[in-house]
Amino acid sequence: MFTGIVSELGFVRHIERIDGGMHLTVEAPETVSGVGVGDSVALNGVCLTVVDFEDRTFSVQIVDESLGRSSFGAIVEGDAVNLERPLPASGRFDGHIVQGHVDGVGRITSIVPEGEAARYRISFPSALDVYVVEKGSIAVDGVSLTVTAVSEVGEENPWFEIVLIPHTLDVTIFGQRGVGAAVNLEVDVVAKYLERMVGTPR
Repeated sequence: MFTGIVSELGFVRHIERIDGGMHLTVEAPETVSGVGVGDSVALNGVCLTVVDFEDRTFSVQIVDESLGRSSFGAIVEGDAVNLERPLPASGRFDGHIVQGHVDGVGRITSIVPEGEAARYRISFPSALDVYVVEKGSIAVDGVSLTVTAVSEVGEENPWFEIVLIPHTLDVTIFGQRGVGAAVNLEVDVVAKYLERMVGTPR
């Protein structure tokens, strides 16, 4: 389990297309410290397994299923990625429950400065609209964020907004993202379980 608190910015150093997916090598000296083969790491909100590592880099394999459900299909060498190791049992819970299972891909449609902060509007798949609520939590590229505004359920082109403080812009890839960028979205898992249990019609 993750909490959506980015621990390091990594940089993609090598991409190898393989049958059934992609082999990705990321430079991230802090994340590599203490990592082992078989460990989980969240990259832009996607939980992946370390298959190899060296002094400053680690590698993961991304299968076609994950490529099809995330923004990784468009990643290129040199791109920065948000990284988070799983929360240890004794760790501090600062964000919200994040599984690293992407529910859909959104797209940044506007960025409006608000002093030193910035307001981002993000479009998202209509199938997720019942799970996104004002003042609720959402993971965007693996970052735990608070929804500040959201479109009505059933709107043809749903959107939500988040406001990012300077610290978040500095320590995540948001500071490098522009209008039109695709982002990985994971909605609150509690809402998904609740809908399944009560049988909310779609």
